Amino acid sequence: MRVALNLNKQKVSEYYRRMVLIRKFEEAAARLYMQGKIRGFMHLYIGQEAIAAGAISALEAKDYVITHYRDHGHALARGLDPKACMAELSGKATGTSGGKGGSMHLFNASKHFMGGHAIVAAHLPIATGLALASKYRGDDAVTACFFGDGAVNEGEFHEAMNLASLWKLPVLFFLENNLYGMGTHVEQAHAGGRDIYLAAEAYKIPAAQIDGMDVVAVHEATQEALKRLRSGSGPVFLEAMTYRYRGHSMSDPTQYRDTAEVNEFRENDPIERLKELALREGIVNKDELELIDREIDVIIDEATLFAEESPAPPAEALYTNVYA
Repeated sequence: MRVALNLNKQKVSEYYRRMVLIRKFEEAAARLYMQGKIRGFMHLYIGQEAIAAGAISALEAKDYVITHYRDHGHALARGLDPKACMAELSGKATGTSGGKGGSMHLFNASKHFMGGHAIVAAHLPIATGLALASKYRGDDAVTACFFGDGAVNEGEFHEAMNLASLWKLPVLFFLENNLYGMGTHVEQAHAGGRDIYLAAEAYKIPAAQIDGMDVVAVHEATQEALKRLRSGSGPVFLEAMTYRYRGHSMSDPTQYRDTAEVNEFRENDPIERLKELALREGIVNKDELELIDREIDVIIDEATLFAEESPAPPAEALYTNVYA
């Protein structure tokens, strides 16, 4: 990780705080899942924290964020309450969606966080629609759309890219390439192999591949993309190369991956990389980072307790939020 010229204590501390919050939240969620307090499907973001922390921190409050079912990291990076998020995972009435959405459907319209979406690639056309609305209103807002490598093989991906390019919409297509779509390696599922960003060329969308394990690189690439997006020049495509340390979901034993491969990527851990940079360059000291760790521990403990003590939705909730 190189040292950015404008990197200071405030920025480093914020990057570190966001990534540690996501990591510890996910670890706590995994424990609750193993205890049977979280049910259904749950997809952890551990290993990919630099993307959500780096990209979303570059956005403004007026911008929109929409993502896939591995959505906890994006929600927390956008500023959603960890208590409400953990309660939603636990199916409680105090959750972000009243306990009805669960892990894959965190949502907060007031923060322009337009949800996690369980159907692969289904949210890409929605992102295009959000960007179209922003252009129509002239509010200078950008839509950041996060998706995985499995989504690029779906028709919605191409439809969204095509319309966004034709209409010069302010949408940032942000691919989190963690090399695996469920249990299939990207090189076995996509003709472009590990260079999916080149697919944007067919739609005349400027694209770049970046190090998704480097929070500083992610932030700076996002900032550059935002300049084009706000200029009215049309969409941008970023492919961040990353890795998930855990399985596709909590029910995935990950027998399709070599332990050596997982260990190799763990040595490139985004949180440790930032910590090493900060300490080496004297931007922050060890005590300051440990203080952040302790503060996050308190936040996670409070979120866990809140989720466990919150009530389940009442029976009559079955008849609310139903549309015919």
